[in-house]
Amino acid sequence: SGYFDDELLTSFTESTGYKVVADIYDSNETMLAKLQAGGGGAYSIIYPSDYMVQQMIELDLLEPLDKASIKGLGDLLPNFQSPVYDADNAHSVPASWGTTGLAYNPATLNGVEPTDWNYLWDNKAKLSRRVTLINDPREVLGAVLRSLGYSYNSTDAKQIEEAYKRLVEIKPVITNFTTDGWRDLLITGDVFISMGYSVDAIDVIAEDSKIKYLIPASGSSIWTDTMAIPKSAPNRDAAYAWINFMLEPANATKIVERLKFATPIKPAIDLLPPDLKANTNLFPPAEILAKCEGIAPVDSKIAELYDRYWTELTSA
Repeated sequence: SGYFDDELLTSFTESTGYKVVADIYDSNETMLAKLQAGGGGAYSIIYPSDYMVQQMIELDLLEPLDKASIKGLGDLLPNFQSPVYDADNAHSVPASWGTTGLAYNPATLNGVEPTDWNYLWDNKAKLSRRVTLINDPREVLGAVLRSLGYSYNSTDAKQIEEAYKRLVEIKPVITNFTTDGWRDLLITGDVFISMGYSVDAIDVIAEDSKIKYLIPASGSSIWTDTMAIPKSAPNRDAAYAWINFMLEPANATKIVERLKFATPIKPAIDLLPPDLKANTNLFPPAEILAKCEGIAPVDSKIAELYDRYWTELTSA
């Protein structure tokens, strides 16, 4: 929900003549299910995350991009050009990036603030039904894997099972699994600590300066959300117009200033005001990013294992 506002949609329409209707989904898996159920014909642009791009390519759901119709790909930061999930950006264009971490209000935690994921296990008694986790199996199981010293992208079945069992241990502290719905709950104090994306945490902190955001010491994920064109897109010309509008540095800078998510466009970063460039929640220091991993694609059998454990966890 943080990826657009009325000003963005209005300015795009004024610039191109195309009117936008935007739908919001709370997870990549929900979006994938919508497309697989035949709902993709409603969308000319979708915003899959890095690992989901790979999955959608394998399922033949994404249109190969016509690079001649796109302006500005050369302005992407080097690590966003030909990423591991989509070589040569053949099917997707990075739109935003950030980290996953813990947002919390110190006043509700009796002076003991978290430094790592282990906080959730070490403080189970006082966190009962006061924690939310993201509604995303790769993010949640990945975070637990990282807390155990494993890769966020483990393909070891025993490690993934260990992470699942560790999650079950803290099921009593979890009030729900939500990607967006935790923000108001954290501000009102109904929830003490929430796993969330940096872009959402920055937004919450702007509403309530008491809220803090932490990238856990053992490491977390660096996520990339992308723009892609589904094969069932009803208006490819409008899709390319959207991509080009979003890649324009002046537009990207304004969007970052308003919506507070990190852009992969180097000239847009250069245009940002000093306070945003210095915001470590938005652009974390290199030493912190070094402990983080992008969510990488896994083969179908491992993906099914993640999904099976997730279903068992969330339906129990």
